[in-house]
Amino acid sequence: MSTRPTEDRILEVLEDDAQASYAEIAARADVSKPTVRKYINQLEEDGVIVGYSADIDPKKLSSQTIALVGIEVASERYVEATRALKALEEVEALYSSSGDHMLMAEVRAADGDELGDIIATHILDIEGVTAAHPSFLQERLK
Repeated sequence: MSTRPTEDRILEVLEDDAQASYAEIAARADVSKPTVRKYINQLEEDGVIVGYSADIDPKKLSSQTIALVGIEVASERYVEATRALKALEEVEALYSSSGDHMLMAEVRAADGDELGDIIATHILDIEGVTAAHPSFLQERLK
């Protein structure tokens, strides 16, 4: 039996394969299926697990471009701007950041031209957004 906490072992399996069955998670985390169910339910309830998703290789998409867009927001408009960004259909995911940009948004578009339009007509039109810096994802390496 591992000395790592049960929660960590279960989360590691889910991060590796979000579609793993309770039986597979139990086997890989060295716990019972009821224990997996209990921990997953608690982690979802506590907001640790916020969803399940598929990892996508941007190069394999036939008609989409994925970009991470660093977004700067005036601090006095942060809450309102964040709400507006979260409401945009084109924003797949939104993260707060301690790096070069205040926010990072995953944006999907048909191509670079459409991405530019989304930034110009949707993101930069939000009151409080002062800048947007796109980085196109090229190839998933891991």
